[in-house]
Amino acid sequence: MTESPTRRSMPSIVFVALAAALWGTDALFRRGLALELDASVVVFYEHLLLTLACLPLLARVPWRRIRWSPRVLGSLLLIGVGASATATFLFTLAFRYGDPTTPLLLQKLQPLVAIGAAWLLLGERPRVRLGGFAAAGILGAYLIALRDPTSVSIEQLAPALLAVGAAILWGLGTVLGRGLSTTFAPRELTALRFSIGLPASALVVLLDTGPAGFASVSGDDLPALAALAAIPGLLALWLYYRGLAGTPASAATLAELAFPLSAILINRFAFGDTLTWTQWVGITLLAGTLVVISRLSQRGYEHVGVEAEEPEPALQG
Repeated sequence: MTESPTRRSMPSIVFVALAAALWGTDALFRRGLALELDASVVVFYEHLLLTLACLPLLARVPWRRIRWSPRVLGSLLLIGVGASATATFLFTLAFRYGDPTTPLLLQKLQPLVAIGAAWLLLGERPRVRLGGFAAAGILGAYLIALRDPTSVSIEQLAPALLAVGAAILWGLGTVLGRGLSTTFAPRELTALRFSIGLPASALVVLLDTGPAGFASVSGDDLPALAALAAIPGLLALWLYYRGLAGTPASAATLAELAFPLSAILINRFAFGDTLTWTQWVGITLLAGTLVVISRLSQRGYEHVGVEAEEPEPALQG
């Protein structure tokens, strides 16, 4: 018996939200590493460990079955090189200018980029209701990210451009990943993303720190790097692509806002960070938006405000 779209849609978007929530555990492992290593070095060793872990999966990719069209190759390159390696580095680099507000604020453009790209590239048709959910989710994420939302200014052009570049690459990564779900199973797409991102992350290290960056890691760093690669890396991305296969990109990009929600709660309860009342308002607004979207998706994504054809995904797993 074929599973109905209604029964299939709820787990799909929940998988995306769970994956995004696991991305929020990043700080548990990265905080200590950030004190000792450059961000580009951490990103490279993440990709190295993840590529090694995914070698058995790469060996099982049905290379001859896949139609390696320019669209497939271009999408894989943009996901692996752009969304996986370059975007993370651009976003981290934006913070080096001493203005944390600008990258945090402009990164919230990511859902708008994804919704626009899904309309242009995948033929998804956003409706007014989706705009309401996007506004509520982005406002909640904005309140979470900024301790004092009343004093916001974009002070420098360079960090603004870097943050916008990262938001565009991450938004395109969501849309292109959705498009590739008809060609690759989630485990295959996960393995390909990390392996393609590895040489790109190595190039970023060379540009950022020079060859000496590769030798800056010690044995004491390996447990944290391994945990970083396993939980917000491998497990999260497998869940993400499994969910993305059954979720329109326009809805998935809103489910990804579970990332700032889980990140701020982890910082509060694991590291004792204090939160302002506006951040608590943002937490409530964003959590409520995610719950409503998830419940409405059980009845079909048109109730969330997205009209999209449901492509037949590749084999699950």
